[in-house]
Amino acid sequence: MKQQHKVPFGMMGIFMAIGIVYGDIGTSPLYVMKAIVNGLPAGLQTNPDYIIGAISCIIWTLTLQTTIKYVIVTLRADNRGEGGILSLFALIRKKYRWAYVIAIIGASTLLADGIITPAITVVSAIEGLNILIPSIPVIPIAIAIILAIFLIQPLGTARLGKPFGRIMFLWFTMIGILGVFALFHYPMVIKAFNPMYAVKVLIDVPDAFLILGAVFLCTTGAEALYSDLGHCGLHNIRVSWVYVKSTLILNYLGQGAWILTHHSQVTTDVNPFFAIMPNWFSFIGVAMATLAAIIASQALISGSFTIISEAISLDLWPNIKIKYPTNIKGQMFIPQVNYALMVLCTLIILAFGSSSNMEAAYGLSITITMLMTTLLLFIYFQYKNVPLWVSIPLTMFFITVEGSFFIANLFKFAHGGWATILIAGCIFGIMFVWYNGRRIKNHCSTYEPIAPTIECLQKISMDETIPKFATHLVYVTRAKYPTDMESKISYSLVNKQPKRADTYWFVYLHRSDEPYQFKYTVKTFVPGKMFRLDIHSGFKQGAHMDKFVHHICKEMEEKGEVDLLSRYPSLRERNIEGDFRFVVVERIARNLDLPPIKKTLLLLYYLIKKCSTSDTQILDLDPSVVTKEYVPLKSVQQSACK
Repeated sequence: MKQQHKVPFGMMGIFMAIGIVYGDIGTSPLYVMKAIVNGLPAGLQTNPDYIIGAISCIIWTLTLQTTIKYVIVTLRADNRGEGGILSLFALIRKKYRWAYVIAIIGASTLLADGIITPAITVVSAIEGLNILIPSIPVIPIAIAIILAIFLIQPLGTARLGKPFGRIMFLWFTMIGILGVFALFHYPMVIKAFNPMYAVKVLIDVPDAFLILGAVFLCTTGAEALYSDLGHCGLHNIRVSWVYVKSTLILNYLGQGAWILTHHSQVTTDVNPFFAIMPNWFSFIGVAMATLAAIIASQALISGSFTIISEAISLDLWPNIKIKYPTNIKGQMFIPQVNYALMVLCTLIILAFGSSSNMEAAYGLSITITMLMTTLLLFIYFQYKNVPLWVSIPLTMFFITVEGSFFIANLFKFAHGGWATILIAGCIFGIMFVWYNGRRIKNHCSTYEPIAPTIECLQKISMDETIPKFATHLVYVTRAKYPTDMESKISYSLVNKQPKRADTYWFVYLHRSDEPYQFKYTVKTFVPGKMFRLDIHSGFKQGAHMDKFVHHICKEMEEKGEVDLLSRYPSLRERNIEGDFRFVVVERIARNLDLPPIKKTLLLLYYLIKKCSTSDTQILDLDPSVVTKEYVPLKSVQQSACK
């Protein structure tokens, strides 16, 4: 029975979107205004024009960058319901293959940003407890919370999204109400809706780019919003954003009003977010901030899972195990990514030590992601034949906005921004090597008609001078058409070591988008002796190759299409089933006539492959029944059967 993969639109979907998508952008009030005030010269920290101008920058950044670019424009560029920069690349890669460089730059910087996001949100929230308990050990508590966040990820985003959604709805309601009450103390702060105040502060304030770098923090979660499209659905995200944006703006206005009416209390150590809370509400507010900070980490974590999953399907990342806790393909859990992020987040907290230090480093890598998304959007517009008079001005507008933020955030490089750029560089290196190394390997690989090999195998099967290799010999093939076979399999069967078996099986596995689908077709080359199985397995089924093959063979035996009993008389008389042997063939590069750059890429590709999950593990094969073979990459040898 087919399962519905589309995330349903409704209150539950909206709550899920609020819980999963908006955690990062929803907790930005914890540190944005504090960073802006600390970036202003001492005499201007309580100047009405500059504070109103800074809030105006925030309002119009949320409007132009988050609302227009992502919510209205970018979310339209979905790939069968999935979002993210790699999903966008997947839509255009057949026509613009070279755009992979843009895509992997954006993906690697987004993954790097996902490491610092949980750290800064959790530490900012815990620091709020200093109001109540000045001696609280911030770092140990923050690390404990980070560990807990990552350890609950196996539950899946659907289970997390429902309770998280309710909590985040309360969070946004709370910050909106707090903002409204604070706003009454200085109503004129609503002048921030006038964009001229934003322009004025950027022109008049010395080192305005430092302010712009702090303002950018209000929209850092926008790219995760796009990445989480497959988790939460387009309409759920769009509808929930109306409420989320309204409460965010109200809170920023309230913080600005507090700053302008409490001149003597504005210092680098005071966070306006917590300062606008009434004394009796402080404990509740800090507790809610801590919960919101915990949930905020989910947006980038689930987005990271999506990126890696898409990178694997696009041949940009080595194969690793993906688990699906629910029946929706977009909701996944990748253990290796989860625990790598957990370790790196912990190291970031230990290295930086405070949210102020993290603010100085945060945002640089995500500006690069946003710029890359804009470039891919322009290419997507060309792919969709959008008129140039529409696509060019729109693209130039976004590049101007994001380019300004990028220049502003470059000042952060020496203050810790180098850390995320270094991590992004390592991720980019893996993606670049894997993509190009795989292409070089595939160019050196060949397919050939299967008919001559089938003819030859019939004779080998009857040749008793060749030692029997197995009763049932199974090869996993990547040839899409039953008429073809990889040269490496032909070479393994005939040239490398003639393999005599009673029955030969060639199995092609297709992973479908339906969770529990399992169907197969059988192509019989030689009745009772040689078959090809085309298996369509749902993503929830996993890739249990030996289990699938045995199941199909049993059904074929019941129909009288194959004999599974051992051919050895002493075993056959006891009705003992014949043995199965799976052969995994790896291609190795030897004596290839390639330019030095390609040789180096291929060498690095095989090094990464050696460190990643093996084909045996990916296919969930029993290692005791697997033979691993190596054949030359460039199969210049022709099959002896030809």
